[in-house]
Amino acid sequence: MSTLNKGIEKVEVTLKWDPSPIGTPDNDLDIVAATYPADAPHGDPAYLVAFDSRSPDGTITLNRDSRTGQGFGADEIMTLELDRLSETYARVLVGVAIQQGEGRKVFGDVANTAVRIREGYTDLAEDDFASVAEATAATVAEFTRDETGKWRFRPGLRGFDADPDAFVSLMGR
Repeated sequence: MSTLNKGIEKVEVTLKWDPSPIGTPDNDLDIVAATYPADAPHGDPAYLVAFDSRSPDGTITLNRDSRTGQGFGADEIMTLELDRLSETYARVLVGVAIQQGEGRKVFGDVANTAVRIREGYTDLAEDDFASVAEATAATVAEFTRDETGKWRFRPGLRGFDADPDAFVSLMGR
């Protein structure tokens, strides 16, 4: 296990929300990770990890995916093994997007949303999306590789008004 002064090595991002009221369309939120190459850390992502996918090298994995928010504890869980990620990558952004299949939904429409980012037993960040209540998607974490090769964490919630496809194009810019 790492300590924060040694850089971030392996993190877990968890997302939870309450199911929609009976008789209304399901709330479907998704964790999305975008990995950027060192030579273009603010360009297009080299690859994305979201529902039904994982990184080509297995370093970023969506361990749990919910389409309804039903169940106990975290509804979605993503693991990022940054210490195993190739040196060709220098930036990883993690975001949350709300599926818009049944009409426009924003974070304020979804009850009891919460995201937590932790390394081991250390909470790096927690948020309830209240500051981006009118957004349909948000970035929740940025990991960057410093000049020594260690990964650093930058918290910060940044809201977007975009469908999931457009969000992944915008999130890293």
